[in-house]
Amino acid sequence: MGKGVLEVHLVDAKGLSGNDFLGKIDPYVIVQYRSQERKSSVARERNNQPPLTWTDGLMIGTANCIIADQGRNPCWNEVFKFQINSSASSAQHKLVLRILDHDHFSSDDFLGEATIDVTDMISLGAERGTYHQSAARHSVVLPDQTYHGEIKVGITFTASQVQEDGEEIGGWRHRSFNQ
Repeated sequence: MGKGVLEVHLVDAKGLSGNDFLGKIDPYVIVQYRSQERKSSVARERNNQPPLTWTDGLMIGTANCIIADQGRNPCWNEVFKFQINSSASSAQHKLVLRILDHDHFSSDDFLGEATIDVTDMISLGAERGTYHQSAARHSVVLPDQTYHGEIKVGITFTASQVQEDGEEIGGWRHRSFNQ
């Protein structure tokens, strides 16, 4: 099916809701592909953000995020990489993005999740060498499928190409005949 690197560009989220004690939420995302997990930074209002500009009366960071509303409408602009190594053509490939609210004095609260089927992206990337899906919005839902906002993610799959000497291009392994 596919062997290579799945790159996930976590852009932002809109309309998140939560029940934080003080009314503010500090969201972060756990991105999971099978047994591999990556964790984003926690989005906080004006916490070490890039330089600001003013646009139509709103503070805007360099990633075009509204800084004053990082709780309900967070911006991450982070990239995560996952190693894909699947030879089964019938395997399902799903990317799960769990959004949580970081709490200091209690366990983090679950805000919702989005599931993205990346099976076709991996297949197309394996055929073409690479496949890119521009950043798109996906619904964030609770376990009962209640809508809880949306998350914007871009995805790229780059297939590993095996050269005649066994070295992989675009992958993680390097071999030589001297080993």
